[in-house]
Amino acid sequence: MSKKSKAKRSAKQAARSGAPIPVSRETQAVEQFNRKVAKHETRKDREAASRRRKLPNWPLLVLALAGLVLTGYLTGTAWLGARLAYCGPESGCETVQSSRWATLLGVPIALWGFLAYAALAWTALRVKHPLQHWQAAWLVALLALCISLYLTSISLIVLQASCYYCLASLALIVVIVGLLVVQSRQVPGIAWPAWIAQSAGLAVAVVVVLHLHYSGVFSRSAGPEDPYLRGLAEHLKTSGALFYGASWCPRCQEQKDMFGAAAARLPYVECSPNGPQGAAAPACLAQGVSAYPTWTFGTERHTGAISVEDLASRSGYAGRPKSP
Repeated sequence: MSKKSKAKRSAKQAARSGAPIPVSRETQAVEQFNRKVAKHETRKDREAASRRRKLPNWPLLVLALAGLVLTGYLTGTAWLGARLAYCGPESGCETVQSSRWATLLGVPIALWGFLAYAALAWTALRVKHPLQHWQAAWLVALLALCISLYLTSISLIVLQASCYYCLASLALIVVIVGLLVVQSRQVPGIAWPAWIAQSAGLAVAVVVVLHLHYSGVFSRSAGPEDPYLRGLAEHLKTSGALFYGASWCPRCQEQKDMFGAAAARLPYVECSPNGPQGAAAPACLAQGVSAYPTWTFGTERHTGAISVEDLASRSGYAGRPKSP
């Protein structure tokens, strides 16, 4: 019997008896080498992960800072009522920035973009754990991308106008999402199917709620403007009528609600900028306004809310209400 056959027979007998199978020196050497390589690679991976946690995500930080500058400029001009650079009165930028989609919950939509870029910058600087870092940045970037795509679609389809500042912000978000896709290859532990389903589902839900908001489902003031009420509000302003009120006054809010989304066009004067206990605004003191709401039509004055029909009659508005 050959040596090879004897070795096989001995191995089978050892397996039946439960005794350890003899291993050749060559096999032992290969196994020892493989263990050393695996240990070395594991140590290298830990060191690489440690280095990633110590350093900021520089590409993400640079892109987020660019977005902060852009949205900060848009927010500042909106609050100051200034015109954007290189945007004329009839430009697409002016059409988009003056539309009802330019504000959300009473503040410029650009401010929400600013907060999104600020969250990305903070993540790039402060979140050190590789997986948590990627997940936080991906969630914020995907939400921002879906909202930006929704608003861009509204501007192109509904408003039939485009704003290159908005398109620049969309381009930044697209690059950020692409960057995170590339960086995900270096982050262990990402369960792509489940993570994509959850984050994409959340983003779609946010866009649906946003669309319902702008459709006037939650508040008429955020919905589409009634042409008649818009025309009346603009006529009241051009005719010299003034609507004196206070932010805490329920009747003043009722008066605004009569105009829905066109309420922002009313010739409104805030008489209590510092709250119920604060001093009245000088313009209201000069007119002797002490009760809210107060309307003035030249020398005529009326205290209390006025119906839409009465406002049209008092101001001489010739428009016709929309047929039901």
